[in-house]
Amino acid sequence: MVQSLDYLKETASQTAGPYVHIGLIPSQAGFDIFENNFTNVLADENTRGERIIIEGRVIDGTGTPLRDALLEIWQANADGRYNHQLDRQKSGKVDEGFRGWGRTGTDFDTAVYRFETIKPGVVSGRNGKDMAPHINFWIVARGINIGLNTRMYFADEQEANAADPVLNLIEQKTRRKTLIADRDDSGSIPVYRFDIILQGDGETVFFDI
Repeated sequence: MVQSLDYLKETASQTAGPYVHIGLIPSQAGFDIFENNFTNVLADENTRGERIIIEGRVIDGTGTPLRDALLEIWQANADGRYNHQLDRQKSGKVDEGFRGWGRTGTDFDTAVYRFETIKPGVVSGRNGKDMAPHINFWIVARGINIGLNTRMYFADEQEANAADPVLNLIEQKTRRKTLIADRDDSGSIPVYRFDIILQGDGETVFFDI
């Protein structure tokens, strides 16, 4: 006798918010819940590498900057190494004091997000192909059922960007620029500006991970 298979039904999805800030970045929402809060500051005085600031906005399809988006980043250190056990690269050294992970939200008033970190190095990718310096982004907000994954590359790394295997997967070359952050050296610390456009004209390239 052949038994029929019982398939589980898909769990209903739910968008992030409006309480995502209380649970994930409570200090920004004015709540003192955790002894050690996750923060947008990734580097300290002992971290190797060039100090940088990343700033930008998350913009919806109507051109409106979101004031309640949450962003996480994950990056390699100045030597191109991730502080993770699965990073098996032979070159470069792990910076034990640099976790390479941060979380923040867009400002409730200005809609600008900000990370204080260091510029990552070249990462040795699969098949020995080097990846240009980049930072991985994950974005959630109200109206987004599944978090969005993208990357930020650096405008002053043109040669490395041109050879990057991930950027070269994007068939429409004009869309590659949606992943490139411009550098501003007008202040004491370089600022890379990276706006994330969720849909419409100039929509940021997102990756299915």
